[in-house]
Amino acid sequence: MIEVSMRCMTKLLAGSALSLCAVTAMADDTLSLSESLFALAAPEIQPGPSGTPSPWRFSVGAGVVNLPKFPGASGTKWEVVPAVSVSYDRFFIGANPDAASFLSLGAYLYRDNNWRVGAAITYDVIEPRNESDDSRLHGLGDVKRTAHAELFGVYTYQFVTARASVLTDIAGNDRGTVVTFDVLGKYEPMPGLTLSAGPGLTWASSDYNETYFGVNAEQSARSGLPGFSASSGLNQLRFSVGGIYRIGRHWNVGANAAFAWLRGDATDSPITEKTSQISYGIFCTYLF
Repeated sequence: MIEVSMRCMTKLLAGSALSLCAVTAMADDTLSLSESLFALAAPEIQPGPSGTPSPWRFSVGAGVVNLPKFPGASGTKWEVVPAVSVSYDRFFIGANPDAASFLSLGAYLYRDNNWRVGAAITYDVIEPRNESDDSRLHGLGDVKRTAHAELFGVYTYQFVTARASVLTDIAGNDRGTVVTFDVLGKYEPMPGLTLSAGPGLTWASSDYNETYFGVNAEQSARSGLPGFSASSGLNQLRFSVGGIYRIGRHWNVGANAAFAWLRGDATDSPITEKTSQISYGIFCTYLF
């Protein structure tokens, strides 16, 4: 019975990680980067000295991703991102697939065979947007890193995983609040290989949309772009495909491609060059 429960929990956690491999929020900052291209999976539960499952889990890895230079950009850029995590029972620090972040500190509030609900504080690993990223951004100012408070929930039933999250800026950097919802189906054509695909959407607050797509009077004067005010609403629709291959008990490699379409005021912004966005990348992690 204990062995069966351990296997079930391992599959659930691995399914959760896989779901984040195929989820994309907005492909514009570290939070969305982690959601769109996260390819971590939980290690098998290792027995401790007493023969019971150890509450400790560790993973070390990195990825290389290609994503738009900024939301609505026609050009892309490459980024190298770390993926290091430590967890003890319900507490975690570092990269976490359920929290969809490469840098997080949090805990699970509730877990059972189908549900995982948790809260976390997350922080951006890279600068979300710099004027130097593209000539179109000159005069608009940088979008700074910030800390976010997050509440997330993941539900898994057989081969389907659904995930929802609410994230809000708690450091006063005008990043606002975003709400994401994604559904993922997975398929295992052979032992060790799991393929996934599914749709998702993102709602963004007026603060978020104004920061990334709005142009105030001062920015307009500096950049030459016309003024534009962005309100809250549906920001993005998306569809992602991905796969994870487990090499033995400890190594995972993963790949993902996310296709996103900006919606609402993001499509009318003078900053936006292209409303369709593509992100893709590969990851490798060592689990122990």
